[in-house]
This record gives sequence, structure tokens and C-alpha cells, in this order.
Amino acid sequence: MEESSENKSNISPESSSSVADFGVLEKVKPFAGDSAVEWVEYAVQQAVITQKTIVETLESTISLTKSRLCQIKSTSTAHLHMSIETLQDLKSDYNVYEAIVFGKIKEGVYFAAAHPFATSGLVVGSGVLAVKSTRRSLYYNTMRLFVNEEAMLARANAKVQKLRDSVRTLTEETKKLEKFSSDAEVELKRGRTKLRQTGKQIQGVITSAYKIEQQAGGLKDILKELPNRDASAFRSQVSQLASQAKRERRVLNKEVKKISNYGISV
Repeated sequence: MEESSENKSNISPESSSSVADFGVLEKVKPFAGDSAVEWVEYAVQQAVITQKTIVETLESTISLTKSRLCQIKSTSTAHLHMSIETLQDLKSDYNVYEAIVFGKIKEGVYFAAAHPFATSGLVVGSGVLAVKSTRRSLYYNTMRLFVNEEAMLARANAKVQKLRDSVRTLTEETKKLEKFSSDAEVELKRGRTKLRQTGKQIQGVITSAYKIEQQAGGLKDILKELPNRDASAFRSQVSQLASQAKRERRVLNKEVKKISNYGISV
């Protein structure tokens, strides 16, 4: 029973302090469009209200501690010392909080007094942002900006993918051209070898034709010693053979010259 009454006593002051804070927050309403002097007066009033709130909270805490001291005084002196220490810590914490709050309020007051135009602009800007239509417009503009950026990113990704496909296709074509070039080089070497061999064969045929031509000339000399009646038919055949060998030799010499023009030594 004692513990339940103690819990109730602990809960009721905290709820009352929260209600008091809520009342103070309901009273604090910023107003836009006023002058710098009115804003300073308003800041001072809020500072006084905050100080009163701190004092009331401190008094409620002190009353709570006193009630706890009355309840546990009969049980132990250790609880008494603990409560005193708790009260001192709580009081020091509130002193620090009060110093911080009043320091911030003083800084705001000094800034408002020293920069009235900036303060007025800040108040006006806050009022503009507080308007629902302005917030909606800012929200939709931001969303439109994000959508545009996403569209630009998607187009950039598509272009990058297209470029990658082009590079891949170009790489494949390059590999095909390199293979074709290597095959063509092999074929060129093979063709040059065949041309060299053919040129050597033609050179052999030219040599044979030259020998035939010389033999035909020697045969003509022999046929001159024979009677004309018997050797006339042989002389005409030998002359034709010599003429044909000479023509073939000229034609073959032209072919060898063509092969030499390709830079192939025969």
C-alpha cells in the first residue's frame, strides 16, 4: 500500500508539469510581419514565461521531494540522504537548463536588436513557409526536380548502354578484321611462294626454248649441206619450230617480268 501511494505521488506532479508545459506551448504563438521592436518585446515576454515555468517546475519538484522525505523519514536515513542528493542534482540540472535557455534568449534578443532587417526577413520567410500552398508548391517542385533528374539519369544510362553495345560490336568487327588480315597475309605469302616457283619453272621453260632455238639453228646449218630437193621440207619444219620457240620465249620473258614487278625475285 505504501508503494502504491508513493507511485501515485510520483506520477501526479509529472503529469501536472507536462500539462503546465503544454499550456505554455499553447500560449507561445509566433507572429509574422511585426517590427523588430515588437519581436524583441515578444522574446522578452517569452523569456519571463519560461522563467516562471522553470520556477513552477522547481517548486513542484521540491514539494514532491518533501512528500517523499515525509514518507521515507521513518524507514531509513539513507533514503533521506539519497533524496537530498537527488534534489541537489535536480536543482543543479535546472540551473544549467535555465542558464542555457536564458542565454539563447539573450542571444536572440541581441541579434534581433542588431539586425532588424535580417530578423524581419527571417520572420517573413518563416511565415511564407508556414503557408500550406507554399509548402505544397515547394514539395511538388522538389518532386518534379527529382523526376527530371531520374529521367536524365535514365537517358544517360541508355546512352551509356548504347555506347557499350557499339564498343562491343566494334571490338567484334576488329577481331574479325584482324583474323581476315592474318588469313590474307598467310594467303599472300603462299601466293608469293607459288609465283616464285612458277617464275622458276618459266625460267626453265625459257632456257629449254632457247636451247631448242639454238638446236634448230644448228639443224638448219646441217640441212643446208643436203640437196635442196631432199632437205626443203625439213628446212621449213625446222624454221617453223625455231620461230615458235622464239615466240614462246618472248611471251615467257614477259610473264617473268610481270612477276618481277611484284617484287618477287625469280
